Amino acid sequence: MIRKILHLDLDAFFCAVEEQRDPSLVGQPFAVGGRPDQRGVVASCSYPARTFGIHSAMPMARAVRLCPQLIVVPSRHQAYSTVSKQVMAQLHSMTPLVEQLSIDEAFLDVTDLPDPAEQLARQLQVTILDKLALPNSLGVATNKLVAKIANNVGKASALKGRTPNAITVVPAGHEAAFLAPLPVSELWGVGPKTAESLVRLGLHTIGDIARQPEKDLVRRFGKHGLDLARRAKGIDDRPVETEHEAKSISQETTFAQDVTDREKLRITLRRQSEQVGRRMRKAELFGSTVRLKIRWADFTTLTRQVTLTQPTQLDNEIYEHVLHLFDTVWPDGKRVRLIGVGVSNFDAPARQLELWGNNNEADQRLQDTLDTLRDRFGNQAIRRGNQLKKRRS
Repeated sequence: MIRKILHLDLDAFFCAVEEQRDPSLVGQPFAVGGRPDQRGVVASCSYPARTFGIHSAMPMARAVRLCPQLIVVPSRHQAYSTVSKQVMAQLHSMTPLVEQLSIDEAFLDVTDLPDPAEQLARQLQVTILDKLALPNSLGVATNKLVAKIANNVGKASALKGRTPNAITVVPAGHEAAFLAPLPVSELWGVGPKTAESLVRLGLHTIGDIARQPEKDLVRRFGKHGLDLARRAKGIDDRPVETEHEAKSISQETTFAQDVTDREKLRITLRRQSEQVGRRMRKAELFGSTVRLKIRWADFTTLTRQVTLTQPTQLDNEIYEHVLHLFDTVWPDGKRVRLIGVGVSNFDAPARQLELWGNNNEADQRLQDTLDTLRDRFGNQAIRRGNQLKKRRS
């Protein structure tokens, strides 16, 4: 049976939600993100703003220089998350085979539905636009790789400054022909370094890769070469996965001004450890690797990690290990721009309950009580004494 795969991408999602809140933003160049005077970054920007060269992940200060009349709107992540759940509910009403990639992007496998894939895509686009007032674009193909690239191409082909609302269909059997003229950078798995290597070999388009003997690609790129050969021909057998196993959980903070105060950095690490631990407990995960990320004022970034003898999900244990890493790498008084805590290498759920011996049961009960209080009264309901002291001073 020929598969029917849809790739949905909400157009400038954060901006679309903000336009619902404030209709005066419609048609205006505006960006959602942090303040330009506090090292804010563009999380999303309207299509009129993109005509000035503004894009996501750009420093907000630079965006304002490119477009002095740019309207800066603070991010409202809780609102975006709520609307995203409403979108995903619409997708699940069409098929249970939904793979959510991010807050505004997902794959759907509609193979079992009787209608043609393009008709289903148009039906879904209209439903989301009518019920949630969210513009959206879709790629339609026989596999995830081509559906995703088709959507990228369709959105890029839209008139500059206009919301795409595109639907791009690649019929079965035309996958390789569709991909052939596209630059190698469009192919999934080709990052900047691989793209440079391919161009040095004279391979500028995906079609150039497809025409290369498979053995030559394997000789030059190893197993990745075999993947490149298959993808360049539009071959992708990956299923739409309805569940994803988390690889890591992390929390980072970029400071408005560089920080040299050891106590402030430690309090930040404590708060981040609590946030990471709480998310792990909600997901019923135990992690064996604790990681510190730190970025100096000159943008140099380093990471350090430690592997634990026993997996954990307790705030105190995460904090103790990340604090040791911090004390090891931080020269007293050195300016810190960003700091973060992460946990990975999650243990199998079947073993998690075996990890708690008598020594840890009290800690676990205390942690459960704190989580219950914070769920009921908010994150600030329980704070540590040093945090209160810092707040009062």
